[in-house]
Amino acid sequence: MSLATRNGTGSVDAPVNPPKVVRQRRVRPGLLGLAVLLIALGGLGAAFAVTSVRATGSYLAVSRQVEVGREISASDLVTVQVAGGQGLRPVPASRLDEVVGKRAAVALVPGTLLTLGQITDNPLLGPGQQQIALGLKTAQVPARQLHPGDKVLLVSTPDRSTTAAVDAAGTRFSAIVIDMVSPANDDKVLYLALVTRDVPAVVALAAQGRIAVVLTEAA
Repeated sequence: MSLATRNGTGSVDAPVNPPKVVRQRRVRPGLLGLAVLLIALGGLGAAFAVTSVRATGSYLAVSRQVEVGREISASDLVTVQVAGGQGLRPVPASRLDEVVGKRAAVALVPGTLLTLGQITDNPLLGPGQQQIALGLKTAQVPARQLHPGDKVLLVSTPDRSTTAAVDAAGTRFSAIVIDMVSPANDDKVLYLALVTRDVPAVVALAAQGRIAVVLTEAA
């Protein structure tokens, strides 16, 4: 580049600035991979949300307490909307007519979804049987949870209020578990099917706190 001088002596070469070199920023492979991963996860999250919404359906839930063995009526149930309910296997609301009239195989608790495993067509009491309820402490239950159909043995324990000689083997009564529930105080209520002739003796022993429960066969 040339510049003219004031006294007309001619042009003088001026210094030329070197061209600026723009450095290209290098993209780290690790950051690029992280960006791709985040985009993929975002897509999966959106797909999961859409799937959950599409899986929403109408199912039956328990609206009030239903005791073991009692017939279920339409007023005991309510229809609720549940997202992703297929994994829980509740009873669809469309099957209400199939449920009404069946018996509760276990105690139905308000606010819970109804499942087919909680209802039955079969009578819970066989011929010559009656149902009783035993209130037990947690330590008196022979298993963490007793299930309908489990077979138990009720054994009388010694009467500590008397010094009379007692049978060390105790009196034994066979029974079948109908259900077991846990009240708020953490005690257990055990519902049993018992031969009618044994009911008076077992009720009397239970009132004295002289019953031990032994699990003999799991359902």
